[in-house]
Amino acid sequence: MSKPKLVISSGAGISAESGISTFRDAGGLWENYPVMEVCSADGFARNPRLVHDFYNARRKDLVGKEPNAAHKILAQLEEYFDVYVITQNVDDLHERAGSSKILHLHGELMKMRSIAHPDYVESLDMEHLETSPETLGKNGDLMRPHIVFFQETVPNMELAQEWVNEADIFVVIGTSLNVYPAAGLLHSVRPGVPIFYIDPNPANIAIDSPKVTVIKAKATEGLKILQEILMKAIENTQQP
Repeated sequence: MSKPKLVISSGAGISAESGISTFRDAGGLWENYPVMEVCSADGFARNPRLVHDFYNARRKDLVGKEPNAAHKILAQLEEYFDVYVITQNVDDLHERAGSSKILHLHGELMKMRSIAHPDYVESLDMEHLETSPETLGKNGDLMRPHIVFFQETVPNMELAQEWVNEADIFVVIGTSLNVYPAAGLLHSVRPGVPIFYIDPNPANIAIDSPKVTVIKAKATEGLKILQEILMKAIENTQQP
């Protein structure tokens, strides 16, 4: 018998518990950088070296961080569910925790891609974490961070919507539901599909919706609660 399809939409809140900084809590600054200078297409065009330096620092910081209990629970749930993780996060903590199906909406910190040929992407390794405006890929192209900057489209959005539309259970974790187009994934859930929303400060759009079960907690605590709910549901379906 096939496993139920459990689709997760994760945001900054799940990585924050591993010590990953989030710029939306920093008043327009991210580690003292003006956000639009280091996270926008215009910023990259104006000063690519600043943007490369910023992401080099983020990579070095990420190397010292570890997946937390929330990441690990999602990986463990693959024993009972067909788990698909759609994440707004650019870190690789879901991968390192053991999740097998992950879609990064906003890019991946540990990768770089060609400026001239955007479909050409290379992974960075622990010994080569720094890039610069002069960095060349193995194909000879100048490279940039594999990040979806502000002012750029989100290339994986259509696939994300397909995953959500196929979900038997949909879970939102650690996001304000203010970042579009990711926040719009709620609208792709089929009628009648259970929706859970885990966040210590849940958005009113979810609190006011009778379709959404809100778990007001941080990601680690909230996923432990959700895991219990899901396992009880499985037990009930297995009883004669």
